[in-house]
Amino acid sequence: MGLPFVVLNMVSVLMFKGMGIGDAQIALWTSLIMMPWTLKFLWSPFLEMFKTKKFFVVLTQMVTGAGFALVALALQLPFFFAICIALLAVIAFSGATHDVATDGVYMSELNKQDQAKYIGWQGAFYNIAKIVASGGLVWLAGALLVMLLLGFYHMRMLPSGGAAASGAKSARETWEQLVAVIKDFFLKKHIWYYIAFIILYRLAEGFVMKIVPLFLKAERSAGGLGLNEQQIGLYYGTYGAAAFVLGSLLAGYYISHRGLWRTLFSLCCIFNLPFVAYTLLAMYQPESGLLIGSAIVLEYFGYGFGFVGLTLFMMQQVAPGKHQMAHYAFASGIMNLGVMLPGSISGFVSDWLGYEAFFTFTLFATIPAFLITYFIPFTYADEKKQQ
Repeated sequence: MGLPFVVLNMVSVLMFKGMGIGDAQIALWTSLIMMPWTLKFLWSPFLEMFKTKKFFVVLTQMVTGAGFALVALALQLPFFFAICIALLAVIAFSGATHDVATDGVYMSELNKQDQAKYIGWQGAFYNIAKIVASGGLVWLAGALLVMLLLGFYHMRMLPSGGAAASGAKSARETWEQLVAVIKDFFLKKHIWYYIAFIILYRLAEGFVMKIVPLFLKAERSAGGLGLNEQQIGLYYGTYGAAAFVLGSLLAGYYISHRGLWRTLFSLCCIFNLPFVAYTLLAMYQPESGLLIGSAIVLEYFGYGFGFVGLTLFMMQQVAPGKHQMAHYAFASGIMNLGVMLPGSISGFVSDWLGYEAFFTFTLFATIPAFLITYFIPFTYADEKKQQ
């Protein structure tokens, strides 16, 4: 699940930067192609009607692997950028569909006890995908074909995830049921406040997500740090990975002892620490690998620590109810949209302001997150709050 998302979201950014495409175009198009992860809930009910979940897992792994191979070939063509973006859009649709089918196998084949037992492993491997993609795959683009190998492996080893729904509803009935689920979502208490919170919590991250790797790679004369792909991969794939794991573990311990209601604002503060670090890097452009690596460590630690707060809030305050799984998927889709929209214009803002002023601007973009987090109401009681 992690490889297509990370490759499209980060590795493609570095690839296009190295081939001379402008920051604005890179940020716009590599953001827009992430739309399927926002809209996947629209076609997820239809996957229940045809074939098994295993069929869609294997099919999308094959399509994704073949898509990456075609991207590699297209890089040699005259209009490579447009062709690659089109191919990456297909990969994004395949990757988002793969997520739906994979989650379906997980929930169908495991009982509740085993789901809880292995959810930590699921999160660990998703983050290993981030490490592999941002580290090794920056150097070895051909290893993207690992998706094909996974497809062949899962043909034999993956459980079916259950047969296609017996007595399956018509497409119209399925669509009407989906509309009812969405309507129920918007009738939840405080839902518009919660939607604003989901979007604003990651607003600043949405702006910097595409620009940070471009800033790290840009020449010093252009305001960047002049790193190559190997250095970027090393910083992200080693120091960043360790910091992410540490941040996630500490956040879980922190929340379990104090409760989400007491910790949410402090989680938001730590989540936004990296934007201070990158502002300082843009201002002083240090050459020290230690300083640059420390900023990346801070980014990953803050992300790992603070993101847990948003995830738990969606699980515990937004999703509960009759359609818990669907509403969590809907909330996560809104979250992805909230990151994608500022990401799509971040390149234009960065080109207009320059890197130093751009990162200063992102500090102001954190203010709405602080305000809405501080005043957010809880619909469901937090156990620790009662103690």
